[in-house]
Amino acid sequence: MSARVLVIDDEEALRVSVAKIVSRLGHSVDTAGNATEGLARLAKQPYELVLTDFRLPDLDGLEVIERARQLRPEAEIVLFTGFGSIPLARRLRQQLDDRPDTPLGRIIGQSESIRAVLRVVEQVAPSTATVLIEGPSGTGKELVADALHALSPRRDRPLVKVNCSAIPETLLEAELFGHEKGAFTGALARKDGRFARADGGTLFLDEIGTLGLPIQAKLLRTLQDGTFEPLGSTRTLQSDCRIIAATNTDLGQAVKEGLFREDLYYRLNVIRIAMPPLKERPDDIPLLLGHFLAHHAARNSRSIDGFDAGALNALRAYDWPGNVRELSHAVERAVVLATGRTITRECLPEAIRQAAGPEPVPLPDSQIIAVPVGTPLDDVEKLVIAETLRHTGGNKAQAASLLGISARTIYRKQAPGDAEIE
Repeated sequence: MSARVLVIDDEEALRVSVAKIVSRLGHSVDTAGNATEGLARLAKQPYELVLTDFRLPDLDGLEVIERARQLRPEAEIVLFTGFGSIPLARRLRQQLDDRPDTPLGRIIGQSESIRAVLRVVEQVAPSTATVLIEGPSGTGKELVADALHALSPRRDRPLVKVNCSAIPETLLEAELFGHEKGAFTGALARKDGRFARADGGTLFLDEIGTLGLPIQAKLLRTLQDGTFEPLGSTRTLQSDCRIIAATNTDLGQAVKEGLFREDLYYRLNVIRIAMPPLKERPDDIPLLLGHFLAHHAARNSRSIDGFDAGALNALRAYDWPGNVRELSHAVERAVVLATGRTITRECLPEAIRQAAGPEPVPLPDSQIIAVPVGTPLDDVEKLVIAETLRHTGGNKAQAASLLGISARTIYRKQAPGDAEIE
């Protein structure tokens, strides 16, 4: 059986040699001389096998594996190297276990709040306990659900997902529990619900805080004894599925307001995992930027080296109300709009640019301020501030950025005659 094979190696002789061997075996072969080129090909073509060198000029083999798994999870990947050893093989195995192609590795971050989430996931995953994942939209709640299922004994059974907010209340009962033919207008045939399909596996109920009270009562019964009746049926069915629920609302407050059943809340809240908003873990932003840059550059066949200082300053100044999802979208936009190999501030969404304030105006290299020896430091400061303000056209925010001080300091240190510059 013929397969599509991609060979990635920066040494042309070896790359051509491997490609010839694979071709003689009857397979279709493409080659790439570096990781960026290879990942761009992988984003476009469904290769069944990727053969990659460990030492590449732009990325190491582990990073290639990480990004290839994101682009083509179904592809087999073989890593080879001319510098092999038993210690290296053991180190690679350990590193691969920690990389994003593992269930936990998809949750990117080194902050203590994310490490705490990962510890709970590892401890809870093998159990049958119901888990409630709380956190703002875009923080990665679905990734946690994926990891809980993938690390559980139910990993070989279905993971069935339901976005409760996306299904009208009138149809949600039939969607969850199934229905018989003729149970309602448009029910032309019998259909199994999500509980039946998740039997033996995991059922992920996303945005569970949007459920109405009537459906909450029926859901509570199923969670208590695993039984349910399809809509329009008198049959009682059984489902053995683990429940993972997620919400971006405060269910405890919803209970107090009478919008969510207290008994259902405690039934769901056996194990609680709180996903922190991105603004509370700024140290993770560089890691996420690197991850999304590689991902979106490969998918869009772009060669992007990174972000310039202006773009990084703007990305760090923004408070990310849309969290990790918004960051991913911002990087994707920047990758598409970049005109060179570096992402600049102009490539970012307007809201992010505005958060960082005006972009500094660089001083010409030839602009020099002469100060006589013995000039008092206060006078030197005032002179430098005045000249910088002239350079920025009186824009105090830009001048402050150039000088590395606050605009308030400029107001305080300005000479009286300079106050009219702006």
